[in-house]
Amino acid sequence: MIQKPIADLLDAMGAQALPCIYNEPLDRHTTFKIGGPAAVFCKPRTVVELTKTLELCRRNGVRTYLLGNGSNTLFADEGFSGAVICLTDMKTQATAQTLPDGRTRLTASAGTLLVSVCNRALELDLTGLEFAFGIPGTVGGAVYMNAGAYGGEMKDVLDRVTFLDEDLKLRTLPAAELALGYRTSIFEKQPWCILEAELVLQPGNHEEIQAQMQDYMSRRREKQPLDMPSAGSTFKRPAGCFAGQLIEQCGLRGFSVGGAAVSQKHCGFVVNTGGATCADVVELTDKVRDIVKEKTGHVLEREIRVVR
Repeated sequence: MIQKPIADLLDAMGAQALPCIYNEPLDRHTTFKIGGPAAVFCKPRTVVELTKTLELCRRNGVRTYLLGNGSNTLFADEGFSGAVICLTDMKTQATAQTLPDGRTRLTASAGTLLVSVCNRALELDLTGLEFAFGIPGTVGGAVYMNAGAYGGEMKDVLDRVTFLDEDLKLRTLPAAELALGYRTSIFEKQPWCILEAELVLQPGNHEEIQAQMQDYMSRRREKQPLDMPSAGSTFKRPAGCFAGQLIEQCGLRGFSVGGAAVSQKHCGFVVNTGGATCADVVELTDKVRDIVKEKTGHVLEREIRVVR
């Protein structure tokens, strides 16, 4: 898929960059288990490796896509004709700093799984991040989309974010300047790469924090189709109601196109029942959106990112 001159350039970087895999199947790297091959698939381990790879791709007109745990991403069946840069090898244990007011700043790299940061908060008896326990994404992805659940959002605990800007310069901005809204942030509109997030958490009671996390996890297991490939909540929540309830009201539980189906367990999820394609998911979600609009007047917007 990728032009040979670009492959040669990437190979020629040798020790200056990381090894790249060519034509890597993307269904191996998303929770939906869907997607054709990436022309180039890279896993930088350091900021230097990441910066050099991004620089080379930009200089030679190779488009890039930054990937975390792939929990909110749907790649096209044709794959991605550029470089998918996966940040999950750029992870370290979250570090803690006690602030003068008694709170604690927890700093975590973008490629770290959010559940790992939640466990670190529990270990340190810090409260405020319980809502995120069980969200299957990385810290970078959670900041990118202002992830949330059970009444909490990343913006509630986020203090600062360090990133590479459009010129690949290192910058840090406070959360107040990141345009954090419902499942959105400034990172959706800028070609920036999140490197690190700083969260500020309150001291809490270990047993209470643990009980809250376990409660949220139990609710997820009870109500969500965690045993089937999906990308989590498929649609954003419309004002004043819930997408899953609207879909159920329209009689669409189990509604399917090819291998993609509205979950029997939770209508807010589209699941891969086996062999689903990106085209199946897109057609299904388009049909669900049209039916819900016709029957209820509400317009559903996909939360999952379709990458072509």
